[in-house]
Amino acid sequence: MKKRTRKTAVTLLSAGLLLSQLAACSGSGGGESASQDGSKPITLTYFSEDGSPNWNNMNDRIGKVITEKTGVVLDAEFAVGDPVQKVSIMAATGEVPDLIAAKADLGKLVDVGAVLDLTDLIEEHAPNIKKMLGDKIVRAKYSLEDQAIYAIPTWSAIDERKFKADGGFQLQHRVVKEAGYPEIRTVKDYEKVITDYLAKHPTDENGNKNVGLTINADDWHMYQVTNMGFFTTGAPDDGEYFVDQETFDVTYHFRRPEEKEYFRWLNHMNDIGLLDKESFVQKTDQFKSKVSSGRVLGLIDPAWDYGDAQQALKAAGEFDQTYGHYPVTLSEEYKDTNFWSAGFDGGYGIAISSECKDPVAAIKFLDYLASEEGQVLMNWGIEGQDYVVENGKRTVPKEVQEKMDSQGSAYMKESGLGLYWNLSVHYGDGIEDSTGNYFTKTNSDLLTATYSEPEKEALAAYKVEHWRDLFPKEEEFPERKAGAVYNIALPSDSQATILMAKMKDITWKRIPEAVMAKPENFDKIWDEYMAELEKAGVEEMEEAFGQYVKDRVKLWSGQ
Repeated sequence: MKKRTRKTAVTLLSAGLLLSQLAACSGSGGGESASQDGSKPITLTYFSEDGSPNWNNMNDRIGKVITEKTGVVLDAEFAVGDPVQKVSIMAATGEVPDLIAAKADLGKLVDVGAVLDLTDLIEEHAPNIKKMLGDKIVRAKYSLEDQAIYAIPTWSAIDERKFKADGGFQLQHRVVKEAGYPEIRTVKDYEKVITDYLAKHPTDENGNKNVGLTINADDWHMYQVTNMGFFTTGAPDDGEYFVDQETFDVTYHFRRPEEKEYFRWLNHMNDIGLLDKESFVQKTDQFKSKVSSGRVLGLIDPAWDYGDAQQALKAAGEFDQTYGHYPVTLSEEYKDTNFWSAGFDGGYGIAISSECKDPVAAIKFLDYLASEEGQVLMNWGIEGQDYVVENGKRTVPKEVQEKMDSQGSAYMKESGLGLYWNLSVHYGDGIEDSTGNYFTKTNSDLLTATYSEPEKEALAAYKVEHWRDLFPKEEEFPERKAGAVYNIALPSDSQATILMAKMKDITWKRIPEAVMAKPENFDKIWDEYMAELEKAGVEEMEEAFGQYVKDRVKLWSGQ
């Protein structure tokens, strides 16, 4: 891996010019709320590769408190369309915002010196970030060769013990109730429940056709479709690769023979009319509209992707048309891997650009969010409005929870709940603060309080407290010494990066073609797909990326 030619200059900037920048910029920016010292807030520009449809320009309750505490307002832009293209333009032009959440594309910005090494900034101005990362700070380092910290990790939680299932295969509660709450363990089990329900209820009460299964394959959402290839065949989420946990060699995961059989099953679902014919052509808003109509019996999609649509069903009181989560795999020889922990990943996070008008204000803003006060604020909201403290315990009153459910996204926009958690390093579910309360609201008692009656009925029928209890436990899987390798940031000129773009184009064309083909043509199309990957250099890509994985293991283990 080549050295970054501008790293030294950038480090000098972060170490030597910060005070002068602070003096020059502390009075700039906008925002309506004054900071604690009475000065006018500074506005920092921010770009994220992930959408935030409920963003309210920090005019929500939580946002106003953050501005009061930090003196910062974010002028935020969220990716529309292909975020990779946006980051590529930033790297080419040098026109970068103050803060950037660029995910795996961070390497493009590192290569051109567009982001700061945050090591000194963390040491001097971010005690909360430093404390939270602790000895895991090594996982925030960029690479074995370049051990700078270019991003504050934000997508992987510290010491998380997950209570909540968001993945797996989803079925409406009314569907499994009519089936008598059978075991739903394999794709055949899942298929049967949908088949039987549609046979009795081909249309809804208004005469509109019910949909057995729909998927969201719009642009980057295609990853959610293809990821099920490994989730259903016993492999963890390592992005586009399967990692041998002993040798750390990698395989482009679609080349695993077992995954071919998962996509053959999708082809079968299409052939018998259970897969929505619009699955590969509908846009995300069309997908969500279809789900919010209550006509879609099954989904294979993470909860965060269809959450807005499900919230609309809750707001309409259609709780039996919302979804439960089931650990479905291709066959019983495999375990669902949604809870195969990667540990603390580092990787994806927020970078401060080399053009940032005030790096000290930026790191202090991120550090406040990492403080105990900031963590409680982001996760719980405002005491007396979003939660109360009773006998020393934080809790959400029933009437507030009902308001959250009925108002959905409107409540999020007003309160700011759910809008800030991935703006800084954060504690995970099941971790207690200094008062003995959990940092997040996703704990056993509070999670139960969010369940509707149809959901409680389904869980009781399966003799579990939470959907999580249906899934294999974290301790059933071995340690992943490389973490989740999808968040390894690669140089833009890496062979792995260049070749992956080719593989993506091939895969995103061939997978829909194979799924929607006549069954008798499936093998021919799949064989052509495999041959096309080999011709395009898939083995060379695997070898190149495998070296990055092995280097990460060395870095993290201190070898």
